[in-house]
Amino acid sequence: MFAPRTTPWPLVALFTAGYLAPYLLPTTVGRLDSGLPLSVTQAGAVGSALLLSSATAGFALASRVERIGARTLARLGLALALLGYGAAALATAVPAVVAGAMVGGFGSGTATTVAATLIAAQRDPHRASTAGLLSVSALAGAVYLTVPHLGPGHGLPLAAIALTALAVWPLTGRLPAAAPAAPARHHKARLPHARSGLVLAAAMLCWSLAQNSLWGVSGQIGLTQAGLGEATVGAVFAVALVAGLTGVLAAGALGARLGRAVPIGAGTVLIAGCVVLSASATGLTSFAAGEIAWNTLYPVVLSYLIGLAASLDPRGRWAVLVGSASSLGTAAGPLTGSVLSAQAGFPVMGTILAAGLLVVALPMTAVALHTGGRPLLPGAIRRRGGHPAALVAAAPATPTGAVPEIGAPEQPVVEIPVDTPAVPAQRDYDKAGSEVF
Repeated sequence: MFAPRTTPWPLVALFTAGYLAPYLLPTTVGRLDSGLPLSVTQAGAVGSALLLSSATAGFALASRVERIGARTLARLGLALALLGYGAAALATAVPAVVAGAMVGGFGSGTATTVAATLIAAQRDPHRASTAGLLSVSALAGAVYLTVPHLGPGHGLPLAAIALTALAVWPLTGRLPAAAPAAPARHHKARLPHARSGLVLAAAMLCWSLAQNSLWGVSGQIGLTQAGLGEATVGAVFAVALVAGLTGVLAAGALGARLGRAVPIGAGTVLIAGCVVLSASATGLTSFAAGEIAWNTLYPVVLSYLIGLAASLDPRGRWAVLVGSASSLGTAAGPLTGSVLSAQAGFPVMGTILAAGLLVVALPMTAVALHTGGRPLLPGAIRRRGGHPAALVAAAPATPTGAVPEIGAPEQPVVEIPVDTPAVPAQRDYDKAGSEVF
């Protein structure tokens, strides 16, 4: 029988609150450009500052979630998101908007850090991250459909993020408080699989940089190069995010059947093609095709990357550090996309970003292959070829039976002392090692 699995909805809600800001990046940057005296490049720089603040929170808090307590940190992050984004939405002076966005970004990063740490400790981290991606995609799609009909101004997308933080706050009471004091050696334990983790973190930084360089200027591509209206562009984004829900569901159904290397490597190659198509769009058909195909594939690959990072350390430290490295790439994305598009045009920018994605697909696939031979859940079964039946790691206390057993699970070899004296040797051996009779 399969062990019953329940979705940790408070954790999914926290994941949604933390990830919503990057998902709303195109409309946030676009409205900063149109609603404030900022150029496209300056608006992209504000978006980058917001996301950089979010990444800073991840690096600062990666090893402190257990000690401070998930509930306390989650509430702190949501409070900062509410105050920061709310103040930025109401302000009209550019310095106040930038300051509020950075405070809110730190709050989003704090919420994301707590969510990533707790996801790594789940019995099925891939299931939890998939549910979180479904939730944030659905919410972002609703915002893209709604905001264009509520009037102009830079404050609406920022207000949506602030209100989401407020709505999630009551659910934090079900998150764990500070963990009891552990032995000092537990906190000083080295990160496992350091080389794989560092390679994955560096690759994820570049992967996210390429993705968000396009995502940060997608609104401008639709408005200027494709000649569409804001409502039409918002509808395309909403449909694209709904397609992303389909991709996440497909990833959840696919599970570990193909391992991790194939979805990560092949998926990134396909994403590179979508980036070229979207960046060169000159009309509704090409723009919608590129954005929808891209947003269908992106969460699929991301869910496997989140699982891969979680598999490297069941305490969640690599999940947070890799996520923070990804946030650094995300932070640099809007500014990079704005500069590249301003200097070389959107099509050339797309070609450059696609080439970068093809390059980083190699080390990410290599890490997935390198870690694929280790059992990642207690009771996981090694299939022929050394691939585990499980997808991502769980906490050391995870009960067995999280995945169906196909054969005899691997067991550690234990030496058992025997009190019976050994039987004396009855025969000797010659120099060649053959027995003398």
